[in-house]
Amino acid sequence: MDSPASRLKRKLAAQDGFIVVATLWLLAGLAALATVASVYIAQSANALSALDAATQWEMLSSAGVELAAYQLSAPATVRRPTHGGFGFRLAGASVRVEYMSESARINLNMAPSAMISGLFAALGAPTEAADEYARRVVAWRRTGKSDGQDTELAAYNAAGLAYVPRQAPFSSADELWLVLGLPAALVERAMPFVTVFSGMAEINVLDAAPEAIAALPGMTPAKLDAFLNQRADLPPDNPEFVIGALGGRQPGATISASDAYRVRMQITLPDGRQRMPEAVIQIPGPGEKEAFRVLAWTDEVDPERGGRPKPRESK
Repeated sequence: MDSPASRLKRKLAAQDGFIVVATLWLLAGLAALATVASVYIAQSANALSALDAATQWEMLSSAGVELAAYQLSAPATVRRPTHGGFGFRLAGASVRVEYMSESARINLNMAPSAMISGLFAALGAPTEAADEYARRVVAWRRTGKSDGQDTELAAYNAAGLAYVPRQAPFSSADELWLVLGLPAALVERAMPFVTVFSGMAEINVLDAAPEAIAALPGMTPAKLDAFLNQRADLPPDNPEFVIGALGGRQPGATISASDAYRVRMQITLPDGRQRMPEAVIQIPGPGEKEAFRVLAWTDEVDPERGGRPKPRESK
């Protein structure tokens, strides 16, 4: 007859055996899952490498934009970054991604005339000419007069142009090329600092280029230099401190981010070929079904031209 001690011993041994078997099944399941995942990744990489270069560019740039949107889709309780970057590799190709809120640029549709004039002056235009150029920009976006006495329309007609000012918001920053009287060289220099996507009249002075900060009303070279010298050490979540570093209340300055972000990628294929596509995306607010919206897309930009699209080669 078994003693209680021997029955307990056999029971514990059976339980140990069950635990060992269950553990082995669990490990086998995990190993199978890891195998499936590795096979899936390998097949994706092989599929990508088998595609032609044009399709590879498209897939890699789309992956870069989606990963940037994922990083920016933080919970409502987390402060979304205004800029950032990361890198990844896929099928032997390397991708470097950088993103920046559009609030770092001057909004052609919302910025006051003084800020637009300040930008043109910061880019080398004489003061009086900069004021006139800014007036032309504002006239392009402003609703026309209904009494038939619109001098702006007459000016475009007198210049022999086949178009008239939109008299509505800029649909693209590229429309700046169409504004009457603006020198082409000045427009070329201004393009890296303007946008139509930020949704705000102010610029984020923690991210904006010096040329954009110099455009702020009342900004002087001394104030600009003093601010830039300490900008890297300023707290990104303390607007009073940042505005104080600008010398006090500064019209047109903010530290807020826009919901729109410019995403620039540098893609290098295994054979060394490179491309730098760029997208402007919008991160919807809480409750929206879409993870992000693409507002603009450029297949390849030229960093030496301030991010302008590369000119097409003549055939």
